[in-house]
Amino acid sequence: MGNLRSVEKALEKVGAEVIVTRDQDQVRRADALVLPGVGAFGDAMHNLAKRGLVDVIREETLGGKPFLGICLGLDLIFEESDEHGLNQGLGLLPGRVELLSTELKIPHIGWNDVSRRKQSRLLADVPDGSFFYFVHSYAVVPARDSDILCTTDYGCSFVSAVEHENIAAFQFHPEKSSSLGLSILKNFVQ
Repeated sequence: MGNLRSVEKALEKVGAEVIVTRDQDQVRRADALVLPGVGAFGDAMHNLAKRGLVDVIREETLGGKPFLGICLGLDLIFEESDEHGLNQGLGLLPGRVELLSTELKIPHIGWNDVSRRKQSRLLADVPDGSFFYFVHSYAVVPARDSDILCTTDYGCSFVSAVEHENIAAFQFHPEKSSSLGLSILKNFVQ
């Protein structure tokens, strides 16, 4: 759903061997999973289901395989979204996705700062308050505060990153966020 090539190139730049696939066996053989995306929640879940990837992503991730979600990939890891009606997500983390509650222009597009809520190896060498590139209209509402890695303000405070055990995901686009975004991807690859 959208940003596959830019994520692929960014991961390769930081040393990853990247395989873009729809093949369930390739997903099972991968050392880690990255789920990027731009677009609508329901359409993305429909595409994953049509390709038989929902169960394999759930099995591999809940089995402990490192998982990184980017933008829509963050939204999809939660249980449900109210975007264009109620849609079920992957359910990797408890919580839901809701329209940004702001009086500012939606979608939120552009550079914005990120406030760290807890320490993470993924944010090594990334100063608190760093700026990253966002494009989104919806935000995640995790059921557990302990899953919140970062927040951002855009006329309201919203969760801009989560991390729980082997699962991490970012609302912003690390692959479009210059050297600091590449640092996050490099930390994930390492």
